[in-house]
Amino acid sequence: MIFLFNLSASRELITMYKLLNFNIFGDHNGSLIALEEGKEIPFNIKRVYYIWGTAKEAVRGRHAHKELEQVVVCVSGSCDFILDDGEKKVKITLSNPSEGLYLSKDIWREFTNFSDDCVVMVLASELYNEADYIRSYEQFINYKKANNK
Repeated sequence: MIFLFNLSASRELITMYKLLNFNIFGDHNGSLIALEEGKEIPFNIKRVYYIWGTAKEAVRGRHAHKELEQVVVCVSGSCDFILDDGEKKVKITLSNPSEGLYLSKDIWREFTNFSDDCVVMVLASELYNEADYIRSYEQFINYKKANNK
């Protein structure tokens, strides 16, 4: 599900994300999804991590990246992502393990509304680098303005 929140009428819809649909392979014994860089994943995968056991009302993320790209998959349960390009916000609910959310750099992300069984897996284009993070929303807005983004 996608919900839009207008912060400004001066721009078109956020273009820094995309929902990806993965092929499901399986039979009566179960299902399988294979993710490969350059095929289902539009970048070289350098890091994978997952998040679980999160309280429903918790808000995670609350940052942007200068260079890192990600694909987020809710492999179990559901959660909501709020994406913000500095002028518009969009809310996306992830609840299907055959769907991934591609996030480019320069987009503020938060996620919340976790179901009890929620497990989120993240595939990242870069190794962890604290210098790549923008952890303050005010700094994010200033970064976007300074870089004409």
